[in-house]
Amino acid sequence: MTDQAEQLREIMRSKNGAGNQKTRIIAVASGKGGVGKTNLSINIALAYARLGKKVIVMDADLGLANVNVVLGIIPKYNLYHLIRKQKNLQEILLDTNYGIQIIAGASGFSKIANLSDEEREHFIEELSGLSEADVIVIDTSAGVSHNVLDFIAAADEALIVTTPEPTAITDAYGIIKIIATEIDNMNLGLKLIVNRVKSVTEGKKVSERVISIAGQFLNLKVDYLGYVYDDPVVSSSVLKQKPFMVVDPNSKAAICVKHIVGRLEKVEYREGSGIGNFIRKLLGKD
Repeated sequence: MTDQAEQLREIMRSKNGAGNQKTRIIAVASGKGGVGKTNLSINIALAYARLGKKVIVMDADLGLANVNVVLGIIPKYNLYHLIRKQKNLQEILLDTNYGIQIIAGASGFSKIANLSDEEREHFIEELSGLSEADVIVIDTSAGVSHNVLDFIAAADEALIVTTPEPTAITDAYGIIKIIATEIDNMNLGLKLIVNRVKSVTEGKKVSERVISIAGQFLNLKVDYLGYVYDDPVVSSSVLKQKPFMVVDPNSKAAICVKHIVGRLEKVEYREGSGIGNFIRKLLGKD
């Protein structure tokens, strides 16, 4: 685990008081781009919101922010303005028409590690204000940068998104391998989602392949969280810049996401460790 993840974990734990509600932190990652990670992050957040949860989606891609694009929102301020002390958290936290809030990504930052001590302290102090949320979904950047690993290490659980394409499967195993080797004392829940499947059988075969290899060669337990159908509503919703859960709540893809969130809540459910714990781990203090 990097020093930044350790520091963030410690500070987040210290910011979360004993009597505060625990915020559940879910990091969504993928080994490669183009597998639908951002779209799934948003729609998972919407499914949580429909359960009555207060949900925030944080775009943690510090290079190419996409969450606001998928939602058709043009943010005036983002994480860049927060880190540079030009705006506070409440000023960059955006309400949407869908019952969730978002924090737009800070395009132009390559690494949290590049922040000065003063910038990092301010960043952490502001993030601690997210502790009122029930769930925070972190849409990480694609690939295996230190930023991605820091957010995964600091989260309560990580959802790895892949598709049935051979390159996507290989890259999914790749990021799982790096998580296993780079994150020490890992106790987060690691779960796999297979996106754009044509059948239940296809999703199961892909998951069994990845999970089997991870168990055999990495001695790492990865849970199969579920699949999402290759549904035409997804591409049409992207063009409309609206979540497919909104465009057609009864579509195959939407129903799949509802099942995924249902499993997150009911199967091996773990109470979130809180925003304070997340910050501690992200900055490497645990």
